[in-house]
Amino acid sequence: MARSIHTPLVYCKGIGPAKAQLLLSELGYATLEDLLGHFPFRYVDRSKFFAIDEINSDAVFFQLKGTIVGLRDEGLGPRKRLVANFTDGRGHMDLVWFRGAQVMRKLLPVGKEVVVFGKPTAYKGTFNMAHPEVELADSDKMKLGSGLKPVYSTTEKLAARALASNGLEKIIAASLAEGISEIEENLPDYILAKYRLAPRLWSVIEIHQPTDHTMLEMAIRRMKFEELFMRQLELMRLKVIQTTQSPGAVFGKVGPLFTGLYEQLPFNLTGAQKRVLKEIRADVKSGHHMNRLVQGDVGSGKTVVALLSALMAIDNGFQACLMAPTEILANQHFNSLRKMLAHMPVEVALLTGSVKTAQRKAILEKLISGEIHLLIGTHALIEPVVSFARLGLAIIDEQHRFGVAQRSELWKKATIPPHILVMTATPIPRTLAMTVYGDLDLSVIDELPPGRQVIQTIHKTDASRLWVNGFIDRQVREGRQVYIVYPLIEESEALDHKALTEGYEALIRRFEPPEFRISIVHGRVKADTRDEEMRRFVEGKTNIMVATTVIEVGVDVPNASVMIIESAERFGLSQLHQLRGRVGRGAAQSYCILMSKDGLNPDAKKRIDTMVRTTDGFQIAETDMELRGPGEVTGTKQSGLIKFKIADLVQDRPMVEAARATASDILTRDPDLQLPEHTELRQFLQSQTKSTGFWSKIS
Repeated sequence: MARSIHTPLVYCKGIGPAKAQLLLSELGYATLEDLLGHFPFRYVDRSKFFAIDEINSDAVFFQLKGTIVGLRDEGLGPRKRLVANFTDGRGHMDLVWFRGAQVMRKLLPVGKEVVVFGKPTAYKGTFNMAHPEVELADSDKMKLGSGLKPVYSTTEKLAARALASNGLEKIIAASLAEGISEIEENLPDYILAKYRLAPRLWSVIEIHQPTDHTMLEMAIRRMKFEELFMRQLELMRLKVIQTTQSPGAVFGKVGPLFTGLYEQLPFNLTGAQKRVLKEIRADVKSGHHMNRLVQGDVGSGKTVVALLSALMAIDNGFQACLMAPTEILANQHFNSLRKMLAHMPVEVALLTGSVKTAQRKAILEKLISGEIHLLIGTHALIEPVVSFARLGLAIIDEQHRFGVAQRSELWKKATIPPHILVMTATPIPRTLAMTVYGDLDLSVIDELPPGRQVIQTIHKTDASRLWVNGFIDRQVREGRQVYIVYPLIEESEALDHKALTEGYEALIRRFEPPEFRISIVHGRVKADTRDEEMRRFVEGKTNIMVATTVIEVGVDVPNASVMIIESAERFGLSQLHQLRGRVGRGAAQSYCILMSKDGLNPDAKKRIDTMVRTTDGFQIAETDMELRGPGEVTGTKQSGLIKFKIADLVQDRPMVEAARATASDILTRDPDLQLPEHTELRQFLQSQTKSTGFWSKIS
């Protein structure tokens, strides 16, 4: 009798209570459906046999055919091991078992031809193989040598309980052998035909037990499309609900505050800024909830767009807030926005963890009374004690620094959830934006303000130290300021601190006062001292800032024209780009000098070459995603936000586009999936989202 996919794992063949509990705690798997969704991450070709003298690497698996000619025990106590002498006529190799030696001694067929499969290990100029798979070469049940062997990801705890890759393969194979019911088709026939997709049940079986390379590729392609399509359909459905079924505060007029600031700006907005403001304006007057992501490179003018958006809310009798990820950035926003609003009747307040109790109490009272129009702060804004009289707009800066749960706390601050405007200076590749933030409307500020010159980026090694020092000398004597940034990586904090300290001492010896005045900022400096050093640099009282990446965000010094990044090979592309964006904020030509050691590894060389070649944040983001993967780029690797079983956002970009276009077409024609051809699709989505109620509006 076939097993239901809803069968609890405890009742599945070869599992039992203990293993079922372990699969639940380690992988979150409770049913057979969960287990069958644990797809292999790669395959080993078992169709080819190698000779012992052809083994030249311990990095891959090999399959051999030969004879075990003898067994022996080696070592004593816990180091005791069983060693089998294996030969194929062209060489000899030791097969070693450190665990289960007594059992293996009884099972190994000495003197008979066997097939051996495993990963060799180099030891004293020769190779041995620990814990290989061994089967009789003439066995009717032999699967070795028959094709592609799946390799599953596992954990240490699972492997210790016989649920390493081989163990997982066995229990999955046992379930498939019994037959599986209820793996029903969930894609409409016209989609299967359009993209030539294989059936769902066949694909699941083929992925776990591939027939050959061609069949496997068909199965993987089918399941990748399904995964990407379902993700897009969920995001786009959520977007439909938010924009057409979720009410939003109406900002019906463009009032005197918005107009007054717009007309008094000492510069003209770029075409991109004007376009984004029009998109925001259309959202907030529509009566529907706005959920918009604004991307813009460092220095593109996102802050002005955010402030004008806040004034739209205030002009219409609402309050606005701006949440930043760090106190440094919150303070910068507070100081710059308060300065821009100095001659306007707008009350601006700052709320961070450093605000004293008495001042905090006054701020909270003024928020409830409505006296504060714009509140700027950190995570402190989402604390339960923070209440608004009439919050209409919540602006979130550097959104990837906040979790979804943190952002959603802002919704609870008003009867009608406030409009959400999310900003990021980290350009997001189009494929990633569609997949992670597909429920947000996307705006891009893709112009820099007029007068900005392109930052020249140069790569130098330590051999050019004298040239670099001379360059610093000339820039400072011309009245400019210089950043010198050292890496800070937690695992080697002591070494990083030593490098920064030694670099600082060398600079003091080379650049003496009064012409040169140096500030130093890093994690071991007390907060008040750090703030004072930054203030001195901002005010021009020092002209060289030696720092760790604490200055990545939160420092805006138009007079700074040089960014020197030490050990640049240790930084990620996104971080290098952010640091480079600290200069180039004035009219003078600015420079970014990437210092590195010789002999870079390929990834580090590609990062530095990319920085030298382009200042386009979107090109940099694409390369960054290729090198690190989507989860690292968005900071969501551990959050579950990007958790695909089989799809790959880097390799499968065309498929993401196709899946999104198909989802859009379906929801345009049939937003509640009520057409007969969408019955299976609707039922599948309902079954997948019962716990969240996400599709509750689908009847």
